[in-house]
Amino acid sequence: MSGIPAHQPRKRFGQHFLHDPQIIARIVAAIRPMPGESLVEIGPGLGALTRPLLQAAGELDVVELDRDLLEPLQARCAGLGTLRIHQADALTFDFARLRGEGPRLRIAGNLPYNISTPLLFHLLNQAEQIHDLHFMLQREVVERMAAGPGEDAYGRLSVMLQYRCRIEALFTVGPGAFQPPPKVWSAVVRLVPRETFAVTVRDEQRFAEVVRRAFAQRRKTLRNSLQGLLDVDQIKAAGVDPTARPETLDLMAFAALSDAVTLQ
Repeated sequence: MSGIPAHQPRKRFGQHFLHDPQIIARIVAAIRPMPGESLVEIGPGLGALTRPLLQAAGELDVVELDRDLLEPLQARCAGLGTLRIHQADALTFDFARLRGEGPRLRIAGNLPYNISTPLLFHLLNQAEQIHDLHFMLQREVVERMAAGPGEDAYGRLSVMLQYRCRIEALFTVGPGAFQPPPKVWSAVVRLVPRETFAVTVRDEQRFAEVVRRAFAQRRKTLRNSLQGLLDVDQIKAAGVDPTARPETLDLMAFAALSDAVTLQ
């Protein structure tokens, strides 16, 4: 847009600005924003996704770390609706406060690759405030999120996200859709927090610790990786093979191991 200075992507913020109109349209169609919803965008950047989201919903909260993007973003979105900009680090931002008394949050964004996994875990801690999430992520991360037991990509991220959310990989996006082009392919994913968790556990923190310990050295068998938490007999009593490796276990098996720890 004329009169708005160009912004050079900053490596330290992991900025790759989306510019492909067809991809933007596909993302907006997947989100289907509506007036009256509590819509939030993380990392709006130059506003490629912000503008159509704001036009469709009428109001939008955005969380952006780069101060230099705020004024150009406001200018690009002028007259399209009510834009509320929060200059903050999404990794520490309290998303729950944006909801107030309104409907649960719908969160979207083209996430920097270097913060995507910790940000997903941060949002997971506020999942009860969230209706759904639509993110552009590195394709490899989306594959890990959606992977099942026995697949190479299956790991801690798979288990912890699938425990709390339904996950749907929507479509892949080539490097040419961004400026500058990243060295990897991307993918768009939908996460919907579950009303009822995928499995029932007695202690969520213990469940998370068992999963973390199991995958910390994924080539080790459970009898070794869970040493100090459970012995061989306790693993067997939970109905799990102590010589199994973590990538072969489903969520039910991890829940059984977690409950075995809490019963000690």
